Amino acid sequence: MEDATQEHLEAAEHAEHAAQQGNPFLTTVSVTIAVLAVLAATVGSFESLETAEAINDKSEAAYLQNKASDQWSFFQAKSIKKNSYEIASAMGGPVADQFRANAKRNEADGAEIQAKATEFENQVDEKLRDSDVREHRHHVLTFAVTLLHISIAVATLSIITHGKRWPWIGSLALGAMGVIAAGFAYV
Repeated sequence: MEDATQEHLEAAEHAEHAAQQGNPFLTTVSVTIAVLAVLAATVGSFESLETAEAINDKSEAAYLQNKASDQWSFFQAKSIKKNSYEIASAMGGPVADQFRANAKRNEADGAEIQAKATEFENQVDEKLRDSDVREHRHHVLTFAVTLLHISIAVATLSIITHGKRWPWIGSLALGAMGVIAAGFAYV
């Protein structure tokens, strides 16, 4: 981020120098550079936010996956207890009815636990999909901010070449492509 700030300061210095020369075209180029710098900073901020959110979504997915694994382990324990009670009740005896009741209770508990585990797994899938979307946006925004940075450098060439128009026109085209690319990140 510090490098980007330094680049913008250098572009501003070129723009200030051009404005002091009194050439109206160079003043236009200076304003263009300032606008492109603001756009680059804005798109760069969006890119950073998408990166952070993608990482956050992946972390939440890992946390939810742990919760799902815990629920599945709990489900297996209840299933083992249910089977043990069923075996014990099949042997008969004075507490066979109590064993059957315990088996049914563990079966009901197991169904509830299984539903929770499945819900956690669905949440994991959702978070991973969200992360993939944000990661894609990050890549598109990185491309967009790169185009905007290049457009600033190309616009600066108009000042360095004392008013040549082709670099400025090229910078406008690159800047427009950068803004359009940034828009496509959210389509």
